[in-house]
Formats: sequence, C-alpha cells, structure tokens
Amino acid sequence: MSSTSFISSPNFLRNVLRVDALSCVACGLLQVALTGTMARLLGLPETLLAYTGEFLLMYAAAVAFISTRKPVPRSLVWALVAGNLAWAAGCVLLLVSGRVSPSMLGLAYVVVQALTVAVLAELQFFGLRRSAPRPAW
Repeated sequence: MSSTSFISSPNFLRNVLRVDALSCVACGLLQVALTGTMARLLGLPETLLAYTGEFLLMYAAAVAFISTRKPVPRSLVWALVAGNLAWAAGCVLLLVSGRVSPSMLGLAYVVVQALTVAVLAELQFFGLRRSAPRPAW
C-alpha cells in the first residue's frame, strides 16, 4: 500500500490506532520477556522496564479495542493523543532528570520511543481532524 493510499484511506485513523497498538505490543513484550537483558544493554533499571512493559501491553489492548469500534470513539482517541504526548514528555524528562544513566543504546531506545509516540499522536490528531463531522452550510 502506498503512503498516498494509506493517508487517503477512510480507515486512516483506525490504521494508525492499530500501528500504535502493535508498537506497544512489540516494546511491551521485549521489556517484559527480556527485562534483565534489556536492563544490562540499555543501562535502565529493571523495574522501570518491567512496569512500563506491563503498562504498554495493557495500553496496547485498550488501543486495539478502540480501533475495532464503529465509529471510533473520538473522545477516547483524544485521550490516546494526550497519553502519547505524555509518554513522549515522560521519556524526555526521564533522560534529563539525571535519575538514570542509560547506555548509548538505552538513550537511543528512549529517544526512539519518544519520537514514535509523538508521531503517532500527530497522526491520531490528523485522523481526528479528517474524520470530524463537517458542518452543514
């Protein structure tokens, strides 16, 4: 599927939600299944990785469920946009707080998460704007 057809698809918002859920499943599974290994490689605390991994799996289930609703509940998507922006901000705050000393790989992992969820929030916002009811003139 080309990017043009993805963007113009009537299922754009639903597809973005599915991508959000899949990215959360991927990170969540890695962090839960390989907590110790990831902690050593990333230089991040095991408890942080385990708890955020569990959260990501629960969040993924919620996002996946929301993506199946017809119509997609706009108020819940707004909450997801806010949640993704909060996650991105939390990633940045974690790195600048001085409370962790990640390896270069850990720094990259957290930065990529922040950028990914910021982009997902923007795509969700775009999808909400595209699917907004048009006023009858």
